[in-house]
Amino acid sequence: MVGTADHGHDGGNAHTMAKTHTGSLPPPLMTSEAGSFAQATILRRKPQIIRDVLEDNDYPPQVRADLGALLAEIAGEPIRPLSEPAPDLEYWQAQWCPYSGRTWLEVPWYFAEAFFYRRLLEAVRYFQPGIWFEHDPFAAQKRREIDGPGGALNLAAELMAGLPPKRLAAARALLYASLWGNRIDLSNREVLARGGRRQGQASEILVDDSDRVLEFLASYGPHERIDFVSDNAGPEAAFDLLLADALLEWGWARQVRLHLKPYPFFVSDAMIRDVRELIARLEGESEPRSKAAGDRLSARLQAGDLQLTTHRFWASSYTFSEMPEDLRADLSQASLAIVKGDANYRRLLGDRHWPPTARLEEIAAYFPAPFVVLRTLKAEIIVGLAEGRAEELAREDAQWLTSGKRGLIQFVG
Repeated sequence: MVGTADHGHDGGNAHTMAKTHTGSLPPPLMTSEAGSFAQATILRRKPQIIRDVLEDNDYPPQVRADLGALLAEIAGEPIRPLSEPAPDLEYWQAQWCPYSGRTWLEVPWYFAEAFFYRRLLEAVRYFQPGIWFEHDPFAAQKRREIDGPGGALNLAAELMAGLPPKRLAAARALLYASLWGNRIDLSNREVLARGGRRQGQASEILVDDSDRVLEFLASYGPHERIDFVSDNAGPEAAFDLLLADALLEWGWARQVRLHLKPYPFFVSDAMIRDVRELIARLEGESEPRSKAAGDRLSARLQAGDLQLTTHRFWASSYTFSEMPEDLRADLSQASLAIVKGDANYRRLLGDRHWPPTARLEEIAAYFPAPFVVLRTLKAEIIVGLAEGRAEELAREDAQWLTSGKRGLIQFVG
């Protein structure tokens, strides 16, 4: 089943997020913070993403010129609003208006990132009639993440071949694979260069609520529905699908729903078409357990036990406390939401400078369902740590928050 919901006024009725002891929300992460990871993403990573798109796609001169203009704008010009005729023009105009006249280095970090990808799609004519309509500018990069030694198919086969025979141990292996698969993020070359394809160690999980998650899944089921708030295509999506398959196969869930991006976002974020292609590729695999999983997933997709849905909110600049009512109502039907990845974690926390000891269950009490976060650290934001732990980690590794080496499994039930 494929669903697309674009109803409701996203960001119109923000649900209350917990405040600090001073009675106010902490400030958002800003691109203006000198020397910050947020600033570096605008100065270095976003220009590189444009260059990669130019290299991977045979765009005509005008598209290439518009991408070049976006590159120049990021370097220091005011942020221009969307100007193309598109169904979401007014939607994005409302998100851009508070920052009119500011440059890319004078705005909240998450807005800058989200709006960058929408502006890139404008430049490549993604929403315009013609041969480039709905052409994914990141398709070539995503395809490279399916095949080859470090690709989704090979890594999925290795995972399936090595699963322990006992169900609880296998569930833990799948949960950890879903976590560490989040390292493979095409919008962050630095993490990949530092060995982002390898499985992490248990000692690298700073908060590990896996025991609580597995108890919830195994002891309180069968659950009517378990949702994934998905992140990356490629290996991470493959691991998510194998976990979803196990949840259905073992009777721990009657239905699994994946919430996916409506259009290309953060380079490797998964859309419905990406997941469908991955399932088809798993069906064609020679490794028996991978193929069997692909066959089951395909059948469940047809039967409606596995559902792939999208909503424009997932690729917006709004944070999760600003989630529209129709999407809140949908998520509230889930017994558990598995919230994947760094950007979703940032949105869960409002992308704000919370103290590391702040409690996730208090900050995100607004979320409409029990949830577990599976996230590798690629941003200067974290909560749920013991007093003094952040300082200890900073002494050990100056890049502990952004290297992708460490992970979190944080459960709020």
